[in-house]
Amino acid sequence: MTDFSALLGNLRRPRLLVRAARHGLQDYRRERDLRRLIAPATGIAPDEALARLLAEEARVETTRRSGDASYSIARHVELLVALMAEARLLPA
Repeated sequence: MTDFSALLGNLRRPRLLVRAARHGLQDYRRERDLRRLIAPATGIAPDEALARLLAEEARVETTRRSGDASYSIARHVELLVALMAEARLLPA
């Protein structure tokens, strides 16, 4: 099993992105947001969702760091919100 808490703890992202994601946590709805971020996502376990979200977030982070014009800060924040929310669903 992957240690998601260690993986998430080692993520280093700009403070503004993380703060925006924390503010978005209260509006997170798993059914709606996962479908949009990592379709198909119906009936997916939190650990599988986290693995897919981490892969997608890494791709977006690479785009951000390269300065590519296709980078979407809104999508990046949405992915970080989903990562935080799904991590809370994992058993302790």
